[in-house]
Amino acid sequence: MLDVTVHRGTSRGAQYDSFQVPAHESQTVLDVVSWIQQFADPTLSYRFACRVGMCGSCAMMVNGTPRWTCRTHVNKVAADGKLMIEPLRNLPVIKDLAADMDPFFDKWTAAEGHHHPSQTRHDPIVPIDPTDAARAEADLGVECINCAICYAACDTVAGNPDYLGPAALQRAWTLLNDSRDDGHAGILDAVSGSGGCHNCHSMGSCAQYCPNELNPMRAIAGLKRETAKSFFKGKRNA
Repeated sequence: MLDVTVHRGTSRGAQYDSFQVPAHESQTVLDVVSWIQQFADPTLSYRFACRVGMCGSCAMMVNGTPRWTCRTHVNKVAADGKLMIEPLRNLPVIKDLAADMDPFFDKWTAAEGHHHPSQTRHDPIVPIDPTDAARAEADLGVECINCAICYAACDTVAGNPDYLGPAALQRAWTLLNDSRDDGHAGILDAVSGSGGCHNCHSMGSCAQYCPNELNPMRAIAGLKRETAKSFFKGKRNA
């Protein structure tokens, strides 16, 4: 049997409940959570969709580490048959294991992390050279699925709620290197503010825990360089 402790409640009031869950071979943490909801307590709230590591919606804290629970096998993380399962940190809690993702996506918006079209549907499609250095840099971040693992892992976010966070800044860097995006000046302005890229302490938790093995810290370093160049260019032209 597994001794499983689960966070219950919301950000305003929380407690922890314990469950004895049957152990099975090749069992994932999401299997454990699903068993509790199906057989022990149907009021348990959590979030999942694909179960195969494509959507990221099942992300939770497992023994203090942010993980996709669908791809995390119990035998790799259980400490003496014990599991502590909590909602992602650095986000408000809607109920039990379901975190409120609104602040995470609000920061994408604040970082100008949406495409700014440079052409209309009536314009011819411009070919993209995959060997171009900027295109290659942009491609490094396109596999982000917005699971917020990096956001939950980030100690800078924990200490500074205004910090845009690794995912939003990586998205900004991707767009900055995309020749089809027409919002480069706005992006640099957005990520150079009080909650922007220069708040990053380069601790690397975002890269360490990303399940898709992306490196937001590399993107943030690129933004630091480009915002500094833009700043000093403006000084020279003033």
